[in-house]
Amino acid sequence: MRTTLLACLLAGALGIGCGRPDEGGGWTVLGEQLSDAQTKQSDQAYDARDELFATLFARLKVSLQEHGAAASIDVCKSAAPKIAAAMNTKHDLKIGRTSFRLRNQGNAAPAWAHAHVEAFAKAPAEALANAPMHLSHADGRLAVLLPIRLMSGCAACHGPTDQIAPEVHAALAEHYPTDKATGFRIGDVRGWFWVEVPAR
Repeated sequence: MRTTLLACLLAGALGIGCGRPDEGGGWTVLGEQLSDAQTKQSDQAYDARDELFATLFARLKVSLQEHGAAASIDVCKSAAPKIAAAMNTKHDLKIGRTSFRLRNQGNAAPAWAHAHVEAFAKAPAEALANAPMHLSHADGRLAVLLPIRLMSGCAACHGPTDQIAPEVHAALAEHYPTDKATGFRIGDVRGWFWVEVPAR
């Protein structure tokens, strides 16, 4: 069973204990023990995340090989929202990506996740790398935050600023004039997949 690792530690950064309601809309931060129904919802969330990641990364890998990093920025800008929308429909849930340092303002965290994502920005990196967070709602919904770590294939656009090629800097400035999503190193948690699964 996939469990919530270090959820209580991360919730503590917000002053919210496990099992206590979050002030952000009636959500409750869960500990490691999920009910059978919540475990099924969590598995659905992971399946949707895995498929979204695999589909997006495959598309991005081909573009990087054929066109280079600068031209591939459009894959994340244009293709990623369409892929996420397809996952929403296929898996009957809501899924997206967000970060405490946004590139695309359209990827702002949903209301239930906002405070947690901001708190994660201050948490030690080692506490985040394998630390999903689960939240439950009184109506039976389950929400999950899953870390996105920087992979070597993504460093060309998200890595240390002084290591990003000039043409990539130019493309980022053109597509994302308020970009804050650079300066990460391989293995850093640079953002989060968020998934909201309805009651089943």
